[in-house]
Amino acid sequence: MGSVSPNKLVKEPLKKGNSIDHLEYVDVTPIIGREYPTAKLKDMLTASNSDEQLRDLAITICERGVVFFRAPQDDLSVDEQKHITDLLGKLTGRPQENGLHVHPLYNDPNNLPMADGTTDKNIYVINSEAQKKLYATMKNRPGASAEPRDLGREWHSDSLFENCPSDFSFLRMQSTPPAGGDTLWVSGYELYDRLSPPFQRFLETLTAECAQPVFKSACEAGKYDVMSPRGSPQNKDFEFAPHHPVVRTHPVTGWKSLFAGVGLHVSKIDGVWGYEDQMIREYVLRLITRNHDCIARMHWTEGACAIWSNVCTLHAATPDTHLAGGIRTGVRASGIGELPYLDPASTSRREALGLVGLNS
Repeated sequence: MGSVSPNKLVKEPLKKGNSIDHLEYVDVTPIIGREYPTAKLKDMLTASNSDEQLRDLAITICERGVVFFRAPQDDLSVDEQKHITDLLGKLTGRPQENGLHVHPLYNDPNNLPMADGTTDKNIYVINSEAQKKLYATMKNRPGASAEPRDLGREWHSDSLFENCPSDFSFLRMQSTPPAGGDTLWVSGYELYDRLSPPFQRFLETLTAECAQPVFKSACEAGKYDVMSPRGSPQNKDFEFAPHHPVVRTHPVTGWKSLFAGVGLHVSKIDGVWGYEDQMIREYVLRLITRNHDCIARMHWTEGACAIWSNVCTLHAATPDTHLAGGIRTGVRASGIGELPYLDPASTSRREALGLVGLNS
């Protein structure tokens, strides 16, 4: 790694306080993830120093990538889930005009209601079976095949198809199958650190087109309007083909993360030949598959929650619930952050923490 740049960061990293140090936790791996086995988000929301606790939680999420709340959070309402998601972004300095994301296909008749039969434009209902109907117009959708399914396509960062993608996502699981349905998160910080210095510098020069034409085709097929705006004045109409940096800086930590290099929402790497595009994306995917120490895995239980930073993680659901004869359902709220950027003065996580070698 090179020396720390003398240039001033665009945004100074936020420092975490000690307001949630009393909460019992265990780190899922040394690199990514933290689980709170007994903590209740409702208690944090109603505490006298609620904003302080939620700010420290948000910084913790940005440092650890993802946090899990294992104790059932059944006492938390949907409005409170949305409020927490919104505050995590507000308390860490996201643009004031941004709020919670609105799913583009909210008007689709196949958009599932919540358990009480109502819908909410800021809540996306996760259902392992119903999503097939919502995305029926998607081209090259996996169908019946004798070949094993390519699960590498499942990796993604939420709302990467928006000009301003998601900052925090908050998923609360309501029902779980007898087995399966796990979600995996990989650290974009550590993926960046696993690159050689010359390859780091190369990927820092690249952007990726993150196009999702399925939203327009679904609206046209269903004859309904796309939702607009979607959590930011910059997320509007059918603007679903932004160009994001392959490596970006996390505004909360100041660390570099491999961001738009692979996955469900990355359609191509800009400015390179087709074979080079394929080679880069396959290499980034290989980084994930060959470095499973960069991954935190959540086996869901009813009422458990996960909150993650989309800036520094990719995640993938495991589509195996049909093998156990069950359906996984949950409700997710996501905030909208700033336009992704790469700050030339930012450093890698290992460099910032003084972890010089990969074995340290």
